[in-house]
Amino acid sequence: MLTDVEKMLFILLALLSIGAAAAGFREMWQIIQRGTGQLHLERIIPRALQALAIYLTQRTTLKTRPLTSAIHWGVVLGFTYYFLVNIVDLLHGFAHDFDAQLAQLGGLYDAYRLLADALSVVVLAGIVYFLLRRFTLPNRHALRFHDNILLHPKAAAGAIAHDSLIVAFFILLHVGARFLGESVAVAQYGADAYMPFASAVAGIWSGLNADALHFARHICWWLALGGVLVFLPYFPQSKHAHLFMAPLNFLTRPQRRSLGALTTLDFADESLEQFGAGRLEDLSMTQLLDGFACIMCNRCQDVCPAYATGKELSPAALEVNKRFVLKDNWEALAGGAETEQTLAGGLLSESALWACTACGACIDICPVGNEPMFDILDIRRDSVLMQGEFPAELGGAFNGMERQGNPWQIAEPRDNWTSALDFLVPTIAENPDCDLLYWTGCAVSYDPRAQETARALVKLLHAADVNFAILGERERCTGDVARRAGNEYLHSEMATMNVETLNEIAPRRIVVTCPHCLHNIGTEYPAFGGDYEIVHHTELIAELIEAGQLPARANPAGWSNVTFHDPCYLGRHNDVLDAPRDVLSAQAIPLIEMPRNRKNSFCCGAGGAQFWKEEEPGEQKVSLERYQEAIETGAETLAVGCPFCMRMFEDARNELAGGPRVLDIAEVVAAEL
Repeated sequence: MLTDVEKMLFILLALLSIGAAAAGFREMWQIIQRGTGQLHLERIIPRALQALAIYLTQRTTLKTRPLTSAIHWGVVLGFTYYFLVNIVDLLHGFAHDFDAQLAQLGGLYDAYRLLADALSVVVLAGIVYFLLRRFTLPNRHALRFHDNILLHPKAAAGAIAHDSLIVAFFILLHVGARFLGESVAVAQYGADAYMPFASAVAGIWSGLNADALHFARHICWWLALGGVLVFLPYFPQSKHAHLFMAPLNFLTRPQRRSLGALTTLDFADESLEQFGAGRLEDLSMTQLLDGFACIMCNRCQDVCPAYATGKELSPAALEVNKRFVLKDNWEALAGGAETEQTLAGGLLSESALWACTACGACIDICPVGNEPMFDILDIRRDSVLMQGEFPAELGGAFNGMERQGNPWQIAEPRDNWTSALDFLVPTIAENPDCDLLYWTGCAVSYDPRAQETARALVKLLHAADVNFAILGERERCTGDVARRAGNEYLHSEMATMNVETLNEIAPRRIVVTCPHCLHNIGTEYPAFGGDYEIVHHTELIAELIEAGQLPARANPAGWSNVTFHDPCYLGRHNDVLDAPRDVLSAQAIPLIEMPRNRKNSFCCGAGGAQFWKEEEPGEQKVSLERYQEAIETGAETLAVGCPFCMRMFEDARNELAGGPRVLDIAEVVAAEL
């Protein structure tokens, strides 16, 4: 199809384009390599299959925004198919009589043409929709940020929209020119049943003679494939890079024990001079890769409880800012130089840094596998460990954990709550051969409301004749507050002491009423040498009911309806979703689900050390937002499975009159005992 001169020009342009793009991708790789840690390639085949499955099915994208996600899926499939289309078109331009060779494939070539024709229209329609959505449709507001969100100056000045226009123009030019080229071919050779859309528009060329049609087809070929070469050098620094970087993100990110399991810091390594992330090069390779993978869709901020209640935090803005700071320091980072921009104040404001509840919703919802929560917690580590800066209220919690072994800063015996019971709750010293160790947690020891939950649980254990014990004075805080607040050193001290105690006792099984204890002991203590069988109390109650170990009088009567709040560290972080519902179902209690439930649950506002400090300024408290959602279900009871959720909603109930009473699942079941 192409003349010899055209072939030489294309080859020359291709060499220049590919060379420039290769330099950009090499620098991108060098920037990622500046991060700490490694990109994970162990078990490469299962990882690759998972990444491919996510890419082709778009299951992470289809979690929300159904219309937009379905359209995006069509664009992904079309663009993926265009890798084959471009190869065929390239051969068509360079190989002599290539049409005749393709015709020999028969039905296979017919199917190829039909798919190419249909997917071209899907891609073109999809890109037009995305342009309308970004600039004119009502849902464009989902792509904006609140006025109080810190944005990189270029992003604030419209660079995101500018980049989107460039990418959209390229796709429309590339796919549109190719589609029009096929319609020219139809005008040249007659209607093609396997190119119905191209045939439908071929009439626009009816006034052209044979030479003009031949020239038009050449122009379309050059616009389609030449356009790729013109765009290619821009590709590494554009948002379109997510086409490759998103699958690479899923391929190489750490395989964590749970969604929010944090990595440990080696304080014994005297060569380490930096703890946490103060600058870009302090972030891990995975976190730097996140910046290139981000598609800037803002889905993470849609589900962020801090952003939803008007705080200064947007996990989307964090990733957007990261991308722009990477671009600002592109040559310096690629060349091995140190950057000057601090992450606190560069990626997010100080208030935003301390507004995160560590709920993990941003990680769970991200369609490209980004994990902005870990960036925030690593920046907190730098702030606490390197800068000595943190909200003043957290100092009391830190001191209490160091001195009294609990953030309440109370020195009273941890088992005082058992005195109100009419039976003995044995300690491990009194019952060393127990089948079950109840790790009560600090809330049960020092929060009167949580003690009611603990008494309800041990009543159920007593009624079911379970051989259990508690640690009593040997128990200390798991260190969750310290870890989520960035005080990793204190957490490691607490974790090490608790692991020593538990390893000495060697419990057969552990039950907890606090999801944060569940998470720390179950998913983060293995890094400290402690690997235990641990369950949440709702799971244990469900087992006891199924085994018939709870007497009939433990079945409460007269419950009209209940709504259940999924605690973040129970459901989203540790996949305990069915057990609480199974318990309610076994009691024949009607369950009314809140709109945001299960892994899409909305945070109570206590996590990420928020319980121990003043909530950051915003339009509303996170707990009130969630409790209002419970009120709107019309349920008479809000059931929970976390002492911190309990306290947050009890406080919210005092502010919002007429709301449902708040009870733990254990209290619901033990109501008749």
